[in-house]
Amino acid sequence: MSLFLLKRIATLIATLLAASLLVFGVLEVLPGNAAQLLMGPDAAPEAVAALAAKLGLNDSAWSRYGDWMAGLLLRGDMGLSYAYSTPVAELIAERLALTVPLALVAMALTTGIALSAGVFAAARHNRAGDIGIMGLSQLGIAVPNFWFAILLILLFSVHLQWLPAGGFPGWREDDGGGFWPALQALLLPAASLAVVQAAILARITRSAMLEVLREDFVRSARAKGLSRRGALWGHALRNAMIPVLTVMGLQFANLLAGTIVVENVFYLPGLGRLIFQAIANRDLIVVRNAVLLLAVMVIVVNFVVDVLYAWIDPRIKANDL
Repeated sequence: MSLFLLKRIATLIATLLAASLLVFGVLEVLPGNAAQLLMGPDAAPEAVAALAAKLGLNDSAWSRYGDWMAGLLLRGDMGLSYAYSTPVAELIAERLALTVPLALVAMALTTGIALSAGVFAAARHNRAGDIGIMGLSQLGIAVPNFWFAILLILLFSVHLQWLPAGGFPGWREDDGGGFWPALQALLLPAASLAVVQAAILARITRSAMLEVLREDFVRSARAKGLSRRGALWGHALRNAMIPVLTVMGLQFANLLAGTIVVENVFYLPGLGRLIFQAIANRDLIVVRNAVLLLAVMVIVVNFVVDVLYAWIDPRIKANDL
């Protein structure tokens, strides 16, 4: 294993540890008492105290952090939900079956739209196509995704009646769903998540492409007979991907965070909606594990982006050694 990869893995482990401490610490300082909320405002103090002891809420913060990490790392145990008395791992796994495909569909839409628009704008620099793409991207950045989601529902669900306005039928045909009905239910939420990210990524792609297109190797390739399309997509785009990949890694984090709002707009039973409900119920053990999982996914994606840097441009790995 190369020294470059070992350094990146060490950084990954340290970042994951820091993320777990941050998530735990932030939730610890929040006001409120989970036992009191679960028992109700009229519950006897003795009953509240007994429930707090049962849930381990009276232990020290370091003791609870240690138990949490030991359960996760040694047994894969996330504990029991305070509100549902159900293993947190089961709740999260059930919701991930919706949230991960939603984020992947949104990322696919973002990438397809942004790369096509960015390359198109760069190839027509300072012409009508470029100006039009930049104007649309500026509009896309300004539009909140929840407001755009409502517009999509009004157009495609209420007026055209092409796609469902909300809910999720599930991936299994036995439950009344199936692949195509489930995918249709994810299209509008994914589009509402993708519009802002695609607008940002299109502008980054255009800027990176314009910089690369001025390089001598692109002009040399054209002089040797390479087609304009081949120079754009084969030579220029690959060399412009470093800043594009950086933004894509950050955007995946934004897409995961954006599901909290969008899943509530479309009434989707995903991880974002679970976090929202757990916060309302003061079910901090669910919030803690779900937020940490989102952080892990974001950190791992950025680790993969770092490795892809070295694959696209070997000079990065050489300079890091």
